[in-house]
Amino acid sequence: MARVEVQLPSVFTPIVAGRLAFALEAESLRAAWQALRRERPEVGLHLFDENGELRRHVLCFHNDRNSRWLQGGDAPLRDGDTLLFMQAVSGG
Repeated sequence: MARVEVQLPSVFTPIVAGRLAFALEAESLRAAWQALRRERPEVGLHLFDENGELRRHVLCFHNDRNSRWLQGGDAPLRDGDTLLFMQAVSGG
């Protein structure tokens, strides 16, 4: 299993008591998402829908690549990888 760093946007500061970066262990991107939902349900509620998929307004970058460009949740993880979550912003 790979040990990866998860980074959350600052909007989550009150939910996670200021701890916006932490480590998870998982073999794939989808396994990391599942671990995040299991270990941090208060965060998972905001990032994932009821099917366990990223909400439409949430972006997840695996290292520097948008997870939507990768082979879905099957992208393998390696020790030291980073998962950065961001909320998409739109307006007009």
